[in-house]
Amino acid sequence: MEGDVGELTGLYDEARALLPELAALRHELHKVPELALDLPKTQALVLEALSGLGLEVTVGAELSSVVAVLRGARPGPAVLLRGDMDALPVTEETGEPFTSEHPGLMHACGHDMHVAGLVGAARLLAARREEIAGAVVFMFQPGEEGDGGAEIMIREGVLDAAGERVVGAYGVHVSSGLLPGGVVGGRPGTLMAAPDSVTVTVRGAGGHGSAPHRALDPVPVAAEIVLALQAMVTRRFDVFDPIVVTVGSIHAGTANNIIPATATLEITVRTFSEATWLAAPERLREVCEHVAAAHGLTADVDYQRGYPVTRNDPAELERTARLTRELLGDDAWFEMPQPLAGGEDFSYVLQEVPGAFAFVSALTPGADPATAPYNHSPYARFDDSALATSASLLAALALDRLAEG
Repeated sequence: MEGDVGELTGLYDEARALLPELAALRHELHKVPELALDLPKTQALVLEALSGLGLEVTVGAELSSVVAVLRGARPGPAVLLRGDMDALPVTEETGEPFTSEHPGLMHACGHDMHVAGLVGAARLLAARREEIAGAVVFMFQPGEEGDGGAEIMIREGVLDAAGERVVGAYGVHVSSGLLPGGVVGGRPGTLMAAPDSVTVTVRGAGGHGSAPHRALDPVPVAAEIVLALQAMVTRRFDVFDPIVVTVGSIHAGTANNIIPATATLEITVRTFSEATWLAAPERLREVCEHVAAAHGLTADVDYQRGYPVTRNDPAELERTARLTRELLGDDAWFEMPQPLAGGEDFSYVLQEVPGAFAFVSALTPGADPATAPYNHSPYARFDDSALATSASLLAALALDRLAEG
C-alpha cells in the first residue's frame, strides 16, 4: 500500500461520505456520557453500530468493553485499533443541540469522537475485507480517565482476540484546541507523561491559635513543603529530563483560632522518562519527611503510580506521519516538538506492542487554537469533520501494516 496515494485519497473520500452517519452516532453518544468502567448505554450504541458488518464481537467481563474482530479474506497477522469511550464528571456549557442529557457528566475529552471514528474505520475496513490478509481487532475501551480500562482489557485478552498477538496497535486522540485545524500531530518516543498521585499528611499536635508554641503547627510546615517541592523540581532533576509537581489541594483546620493536628496535600507528579519516574518517589518523600522533621513534625507520604509514559515506536510514528501526508496532504502532519504532560492508558498497549498514538485536530471552524477551550473544559467543542480524518487514518494504518505481512 505504501505510496499508493490514489487509494488513500479514496479512503478519505469514503470516510467523508460516511460523515452524516458517524456524526449522528457521535451526537447520540454525546447525549449519554457515562463514567469509568460501567458504560451500558454507550456499549449498546456501539454494538448497534457494529451490527451487520460481519465482525466477531465480544463484550468484557469486568467492564463494559466491546472487542470486534474483522477477519480478512486471506490469512495474515493481526493489528489493533483503539477508541476509548468514557466521559468526565463535568457539567456541559457548550450549548450544542446534542448537549449531555446526564447532569454533571460530559464528553469533554472527545471520547465520543473516538468511538464514532473507530466505528467509521470498521466500516471502511469491512468494505475491503477481500483485500485484507490478516485480521483487525477493534478495541472499544471504557475507563481511560483514571480507571485503567486498557490494562483490564489486556488482562481479558484484547491483544490476542484474533487468536494471536497483534503485531501493531494504533490510536488517535482528538484535540479541541492547541493544534491548528485539519492537522494530525505526534512525535517519536515519549508523547505523554506518566501521571502519578501523591497524598502527603503532615502530622503535628493541635492547640490554640493564640499559643502556637504550645502546639506543633502543620500548616506552615505544609506550606514550606509546597515551596520545597518546587525547588526539588529544578535542583534535583535534570532540566532536560523534566518533572512536573503540582500541589492541587491543601486541607487543614476548622477555624481561625484552632491549630489543627494535621494538614493534607494532594499532589500530581508528571514524568517523561523511566529514570525520572523511578527516582521521583524517593526524592519527593525525602523532601516531605525532612522538612517536617526540621520542625519537629512527621510527614506520611502515600505515593500512587498512575499510567506509564506513553511512547511511540519511531517506525510506527513515521508510518503514521507518512499516511497522514498521503491522505490529507503534506501540510497535514505536525511534528510535535515536545511531549504533553497529560497521561494516557493506551501506554499499557504500547508497552506490549509496537504502535503509535497521534492527536487529530477537531478545532471548530473559525476558532483560534491558542484560545479555544481545550479538552476537559465544560466549553470544549469538537468539529464533526475530524471523524473522517480519524476513521480514514486508523483504517489506513491497519491496511498499511497488514500489507507488510
